[in-house]
Amino acid sequence: MSKPSILLAPHSFGLPEFYDPVFDAVRAKGYDIQGLHLPSSGLRAFEGRPGTPPTMYDDANYLAREVEKLADTGKDVVLIGHSYSGVPVSQCAKGLSKEERRKQGKPGGLVNLAYLSSPVPPVGGHGNSFRAEVHAEHIVEMVIPEDGWIAMHQPETTATICFSSLSLEEGIAEVKKFARHSAVSFTNPLTYAGYQDVPCSYLFCEQDLCIPVNVQQGVIDLIEKESGRKVDVTRINTDHCPHVTSKQATVDWIVSLGEKATLK
Repeated sequence: MSKPSILLAPHSFGLPEFYDPVFDAVRAKGYDIQGLHLPSSGLRAFEGRPGTPPTMYDDANYLAREVEKLADTGKDVVLIGHSYSGVPVSQCAKGLSKEERRKQGKPGGLVNLAYLSSPVPPVGGHGNSFRAEVHAEHIVEMVIPEDGWIAMHQPETTATICFSSLSLEEGIAEVKKFARHSAVSFTNPLTYAGYQDVPCSYLFCEQDLCIPVNVQQGVIDLIEKESGRKVDVTRINTDHCPHVTSKQATVDWIVSLGEKATLK
């Protein structure tokens, strides 16, 4: 069987190039993988975009188009969402599962939704719903400016929370690469739970302070309850950004997603 194509949507404030070392290693294993630049994330470090800040639904529509392009060529698709991106990844999946497309006489489709330490909500919840379950000292403060594009204005605090496996100096250097992010995208409620229709995997980051273990386990429990299927869970002993702090473990997980999808 042919190998699936893999798409990855970055964490909020994130750019696809943050994951390039991981992508290179995955490609070396023979897999096609692409990083997707979400509309809700700015163009480059500390920048937003011109015009009205995009919504989570804009992100989901973009992801759906990218999945559909690959599916129309007959490709099976694994779609990965890191952190916030698990929300539009879930939203975008309507009608795109391989099973649903087969019923419509179409080729290809989504064979796996893979969540990387993501606070995936139930229908009606949003990308900030999880914050009530996080210790106050581990909440990344977000000040919404007039233009609606949030910047990480406290890089030291963000580094301590998101890159706790690194030294403070190394973490700050990573945070200073962050783009700005659309504030409204965090508050748009989920209206479609793709995890009910597509098999799911989860990379559980056991030292994550941003999306703590209770939130991650709650997501897994939610998906299993709503879908009636077990989630394929991989646990690693690292923080919120394993593409930086645990590259090989992240590569191994993504390759395993491809291998399992190939066997189906």
